[in-house]
Amino acid sequence: MPSQQRTHQVSFNLCLPVVHLNFSELQDDGTYLLISSCKDGNPMLRDWTGDWIGTFIGHKGAVWSAKLSRDTSRAATGSADFTAKVWDTYSGELLHSFPHNHIVRTVAISRTCSHILTGGQEKKIRLFDLARPDADPQFLGEGSSTSHEGTVKSVLWVGESGSVSAAEDGLIKWWDLRTRQPTSTIKFGSAITSLEICPQKSTLTVTSGKTVSFLPSVPGSGPTHSLTLSYAPSSASLHPTLGDRFVAGNLGDQWVRVHGMDGTERDVLKGHHGPVHCVEFSPDGEMYASGSEDGTIRLWQTTPGKSYGLWQGHTNGN
Repeated sequence: MPSQQRTHQVSFNLCLPVVHLNFSELQDDGTYLLISSCKDGNPMLRDWTGDWIGTFIGHKGAVWSAKLSRDTSRAATGSADFTAKVWDTYSGELLHSFPHNHIVRTVAISRTCSHILTGGQEKKIRLFDLARPDADPQFLGEGSSTSHEGTVKSVLWVGESGSVSAAEDGLIKWWDLRTRQPTSTIKFGSAITSLEICPQKSTLTVTSGKTVSFLPSVPGSGPTHSLTLSYAPSSASLHPTLGDRFVAGNLGDQWVRVHGMDGTERDVLKGHHGPVHCVEFSPDGEMYASGSEDGTIRLWQTTPGKSYGLWQGHTNGN
């Protein structure tokens, strides 16, 4: 049975379903940021204590993806309004807006903030140069009509000249951004529902059907590991420092689950009132976030009762 309301969770209410979350990398002072994507079209930025910093205003449709740069100075967003946008996280200013011909489902920003990648329902992956925002984008898989044969659900940066993408065609593709051609491909039996990278472990976490797979971020550089769960996870996130557990969401119920790496269910967390679209661990592993159809973001402590971040000023969930 699911756990009862816990003292190690705090929630934030948004207007419409929360479909994507992204923590920044850990900064030199031990802090980080969290950005959320919501169907209300207003991505929000929060600090590591959960406090609201600001909302990026400018999209005219649901925001499906939002990512932060390595140094947290920039954010990239992709939307149902057929645009990807790049923002200054200090001022909230819109820096660039890039038009597309269909819904943008995923974005990624390079570690040096020099380029962004986008993908979506056009089945194409575009590479934009932020130093030349008015220039035409380059396309991954150049010479082909599409980059994938299904909607591109996720793009990630790997190093400065590589990327990896996942799509509803069940394919994970690694790309050399210098040649814009794929270097390796893995086929899954079902559509890919989420793809996340854990930089500390150099590991990709992939959900497809009822399977959660852990792959080296560079093909052939490490072992792969796959588990079959009793449900089809909407997304999953690996503990970034311990690597001994992962958290998963599910569109089939309202619970957040924590599993060991053998698939054992360690915890079932109750709090959402709608299906869970997305989950992600903070970069220090001290908490994880979940976003739901119920329009809330919930933050959960990895170690209940520990005085940490927003729990230094909160005594119970809300």
